[in-house]
Amino acid sequence: MLVRLYDLPDLSPLVAQLKAQGVEIRRVMPPEKGVVSQWVHETFGFAGWRHECERGIMNTPPSCFLAVEGGNLIGFSCYDATCRNFFGPLGVHPSQRKRGLGKALLWVTLRAMQDAGYSYAIVPWVSSQEFYAKAVGAIPIPDSEPGFFKGMLKV
Repeated sequence: MLVRLYDLPDLSPLVAQLKAQGVEIRRVMPPEKGVVSQWVHETFGFAGWRHECERGIMNTPPSCFLAVEGGNLIGFSCYDATCRNFFGPLGVHPSQRKRGLGKALLWVTLRAMQDAGYSYAIVPWVSSQEFYAKAVGAIPIPDSEPGFFKGMLKV
């Protein structure tokens, strides 16, 4: 899917609402790499997501964001992890869904991409096109499967 970064909706009220509830959305710190990558792997079971997350953490500045509540990791999102200008992965712990965390992580990460100089973001894989379309006006990119991932070794 493709997202116009110059036309993002203002989701800062949602981020502020989550902050008032005790949820901090922030950029990861490199020393958190082991804890975060282990959580991602244990929570979602995708080795690829773990590797992408680790790559995002090692970028300068880190291109991985966290949702933290009460000292507990409850969600994450990344960009520039697999390929420049790619958004993702994004994951929220199953017990924490339907709170707006995914939308807030998406928005904060896309804003960081905009600040890094991107005009568009590519979302190469989604579990729900409806989520991305509704949250940030993302549109499908025709004939883009398997795209970049064609011939990739399975992890």
